[in-house]
Amino acid sequence: MTASEDDGPTPFLVAASLSGAADADWAGAAAPHVDAAMLGGIALDPASRAAARDLVARGRSEFLPAEPLAWIDRQLAALADAPVRPGVNVRSATVGPVREAAAVCADRDAVCEVNAHCRQPELRAVGCGESLLRDRDRLADYVAAAAETGATTSVKVRAEVPGVDLVAVADAVAEAGADWLHVDAMDSERVVGDLTADDSGLRTGLTVIANNGVRGRRTVAEYAAHGADAVSAGRPTERPSELARIAEAVRAWREGELPADETARRREAPP
Repeated sequence: MTASEDDGPTPFLVAASLSGAADADWAGAAAPHVDAAMLGGIALDPASRAAARDLVARGRSEFLPAEPLAWIDRQLAALADAPVRPGVNVRSATVGPVREAAAVCADRDAVCEVNAHCRQPELRAVGCGESLLRDRDRLADYVAAAAETGATTSVKVRAEVPGVDLVAVADAVAEAGADWLHVDAMDSERVVGDLTADDSGLRTGLTVIANNGVRGRRTVAEYAAHGADAVSAGRPTERPSELARIAEAVRAWREGELPADETARRREAPP
């Protein structure tokens, strides 16, 4: 068995957002190796921006431009001629700014990625990030607002969150109009299989992007075997040789050269 185009959508590689690092320059540097790059995350509204300032105060790197929407537009404009599909990972405690950010993304043919992933207490306290996983109706409202602008809409989620039924979350965002589901598998590759099984029928057409621990042929093959449509890498985007190795594995997957039993071969060296 091989993972090839005949098994579903053409596999692709995404550069996953890195707080305070993932801007247009970062995406341009990754472009020779990746198909898409998620900028940000970027806090949009007063509550999420206050939380981001608190994160900076304790040493975390964050994007805090004076005008977030203008920042998004400038960053996407800088990538207009780059050989990569750009996107922006957005955080907000309210739905309106998500709609506005998605409209900017739609104008630039970029992806708008709703952040239901970040687990920092400051962000969760104001209803951002991971807290959205426990509030499916509100998350669905965010997704619908983004999708209504015509932007390709992604949702970044985290597996293994206590009390969260991630399959139910996936059904809710798919029904709301999500195009991509970007899953931080948290060392639990089986969750990708749960999400791609689609017993409900609601997730038909939802592109599942597997994130976490992607390092080369073995890990790409594992996610492919669990039904992922694509994979993403975060920290490896700052290590060109490692990113090139992942890109080569995705090329092999795309070309049908990645056998499913690759998982039985020796583990790659740690980063």
